[in-house]
Amino acid sequence: MLEQPQAADTTMKLMTLPNLITIIRAMLIPVIAYLLAQQMFDEALILFGLCALGDLIDGHLARRWNQRTRFGAIADPLADKLTMLTVTLMLAAEGQLPGWFAVAVITRDIVIVFGALAFHFLVHEFEMAPTLLSKLNTALEFIVLTAVLVHAAQWLDLSLLLMPAYFIVTATIALSGLNYVWVWGRRARRSMQR
Repeated sequence: MLEQPQAADTTMKLMTLPNLITIIRAMLIPVIAYLLAQQMFDEALILFGLCALGDLIDGHLARRWNQRTRFGAIADPLADKLTMLTVTLMLAAEGQLPGWFAVAVITRDIVIVFGALAFHFLVHEFEMAPTLLSKLNTALEFIVLTAVLVHAAQWLDLSLLLMPAYFIVTATIALSGLNYVWVWGRRARRSMQR
């Protein structure tokens, strides 16, 4: 009989406003993919912007109201990554983004995901902890994807700025990916020496 209130308490902790915003952001991913497939760049840009705003709001609320949860710690960065990957893939498929840039973005994320899984199952439980380089890379990826959407929607002609931006972001992709390998490699060695 005592276990039911605990289950209800866990559900209440899970269904916080920050987590609800994260879930809504995740639910918008297929809508954005559909809009991009239909070349409805204006609408896709607006939803992409709303997802980014939601990401800022849910993180702020979770910290301010002390509503950080294990679910939020996993779901929030996962929603970010899935949104960015979806937009990257769809823009590349529509010819709005160079294929090599999309490959660089996807390769980095695959390396990080498989590295995290390997660390979790072979060394120690993995805690999501983005590095400063990773945060910079994510911010720059978001800015570039937004710029591509603005250009595709013909709000502004950003063609002269996009190619240099791709190279800058690709440099941060390489640096942040190597930084993750180095940081988690050191942690793995320390854990194995104990």
